[in-house]
Amino acid sequence: MRGEKAVVEIDRLWSAFSTRGVQSVVHQDLSLRIQQGEFLSVVGGSGSGKTVLLRQMLGLETPLRGSVTVLGHPASELGRAGAASRVGMLFQHGALFSAFTVLENIAFPLRELRNLPRELVRDAALVKLQMVGLDASHAYKMPSDLSGGMVKRVALARALIMDPPLLLLDEPTAGLDPDSSDAFCTLLRSLHRELGLTIVMVTHDLDTIFELSTRIAVVAEKHVIVDAAPQAVIAFEHPFVQDFFRGGRGLRAMDVLQAPPEGV
Repeated sequence: MRGEKAVVEIDRLWSAFSTRGVQSVVHQDLSLRIQQGEFLSVVGGSGSGKTVLLRQMLGLETPLRGSVTVLGHPASELGRAGAASRVGMLFQHGALFSAFTVLENIAFPLRELRNLPRELVRDAALVKLQMVGLDASHAYKMPSDLSGGMVKRVALARALIMDPPLLLLDEPTAGLDPDSSDAFCTLLRSLHRELGLTIVMVTHDLDTIFELSTRIAVVAEKHVIVDAAPQAVIAFEHPFVQDFFRGGRGLRAMDVLQAPPEGV
């Protein structure tokens, strides 16, 4: 698997920000490969630059040094390469357009192409609405009429409207109650399996991490300190890893990881 071509390849990345003329290095020689079909969770402490990595994968931020290659193209050239439509992004709070209906929000990326029949765009949006577990009765509602869980589902439908092979998630269950969070995780796991997606998720929610991840990359000390299957990461001897995964919250959440698979 490691010898296969990566969907995302980050090589010796340096990221830095300047505040009042003082440069602060966030990433230093950070490298990471993400293979097709993985569900990779990126975890790290506050200020470790997890969301920065997602933005660099989207080509929204340029690293100081190093390279970010996505689907065979430099991330900075995704738009010119025509590959931007092959990367879906679910933002933390959904980022729906408040003046658009649910259907208009989902259809927005397709409408931007300006060369598809209106009926085709509408039908595609309705299919994606159903795919995320919402029926057509929600299509003409406004975002203000939706619950937090429904906003996440509509935003996910929009992220999938172009049928991207790569999906990026920023804190997908943030702000959801436990039942809504569990239902959303079930949806993500189903879509990952059925659509053959490669998914990269940034989250601090341990239940979500253990429920969904096939692999975990831990960012600390400005680089990836461990990158492995969940069980191997939990056993990794490092103060941040042990505190994050084996503290009180971590021990409770590990019950999910140790539970037998569905149907067993």
